[in-house]
Amino acid sequence: MESFSLILAIVVVTALAFDFTNGFHDTANAMATTISTGALKPKVAVAMSAVLNLVGAFLSVEVANTISKGLVDETGIRPEVIFAALVGAILWNLLTWLVGLPSSSSHALMGGLIGAAVASAGIGAVHGDVLVTKVLLPAIAAPVVAGVAAMLASRLTYTLGRKADGKAAAKGYRAGQIASAGLVSLAHGTNDAQKTMGIITLALVAGGALAPDSDPPLWVILSAGLAIALGTYLGGWRIIRTMGKGLTDLQPQQGFAAQTSAATVILASSHLGFSLSTTHSVSGAVMGAGLGRKGGVVRWSTATRMFVAWGLTLPAAALVAALAEWVCGFGDWGTALVAVFLVASSAAIWKISRREVVDHTNVNGDDAPETEPAGVVTTAIAAVTPPPAGAAEELTATIPAQATAPDSKAPSATTTV
Repeated sequence: MESFSLILAIVVVTALAFDFTNGFHDTANAMATTISTGALKPKVAVAMSAVLNLVGAFLSVEVANTISKGLVDETGIRPEVIFAALVGAILWNLLTWLVGLPSSSSHALMGGLIGAAVASAGIGAVHGDVLVTKVLLPAIAAPVVAGVAAMLASRLTYTLGRKADGKAAAKGYRAGQIASAGLVSLAHGTNDAQKTMGIITLALVAGGALAPDSDPPLWVILSAGLAIALGTYLGGWRIIRTMGKGLTDLQPQQGFAAQTSAATVILASSHLGFSLSTTHSVSGAVMGAGLGRKGGVVRWSTATRMFVAWGLTLPAAALVAALAEWVCGFGDWGTALVAVFLVASSAAIWKISRREVVDHTNVNGDDAPETEPAGVVTTAIAAVTPPPAGAAEELTATIPAQATAPDSKAPSATTTV
């Protein structure tokens, strides 16, 4: 029993470590656009996001119940299986953070849980209907819905503000950005912190410390909220830079539209118990807002890398977790070996990240090209979007000449999509 209690404690600590990585990995979801437009200073933004993540953790347990009761069969799941799942999720989070890609921590966790459960108990341990309806379908729908909503909202804000004083309107939208960023942070805590609550609750049920079908205890809710808040405060500056500057260049009107649209989608999903990826929602909203301004250009090269990471998240985390579960199956020494591997790999990734430090002092640096040729999607949408007031010179600078010069020898713009 002592050995069993030890593994259960290890699982809880590892789950909170994942929650910590989730916090700094997904800070960009709430604060990247606010930081990139200058509405808030970087340190103030992440502190605000951390507090609201903690508050959001106490608002609901629907998503936690989806993880702990719905995705996999609780019977036959050992604490070692959950430990292996967390190993896969943490390593994927750290790798994508290293390269600055905003992948889904939620899908990394669920991919790890699925891979470890299948390796331990077979494919029947996964509830396929829950996987499809509450994980895969929302993963596809969320960025599309948030993107379309943000694009329409951006168009509307420019239309309504066409006759408004430019400086006064910008100031008002910056205030709106701060409020909407707070709403995204609150939604993030409501959705993402609950995933760790669900994992810890599942481990407690598997270890016999809780009865099946139990809701997360208060200490689980509090510890998960604190872990994600601490990770959020430290800030995932690499991903903030990608989300704020790497995908598109946003004005305050667009930032407000993107954050409001994403927060609405996330909160609605949390209420329904969908284990939604906040990364997918916010990324879709940012791209939609970028396309909602006349002359706005989405950097499709960065977006393509991001889409590839999204597609790899579930299978990659599942594969690592399955291998970790196989090694854990050899007994205590196997579990210890996996733990050592996790710590060593995490330390190695951190050391590599120090070669090029990204923090609050240089987070608004843009590694992307100053201009990227407008692809066919961007050009088509830009052509039918009403221009904002005083933006004529911006349109001239943004839309490439080759888009209107068929005899030019420059490469075709359609090659960028």
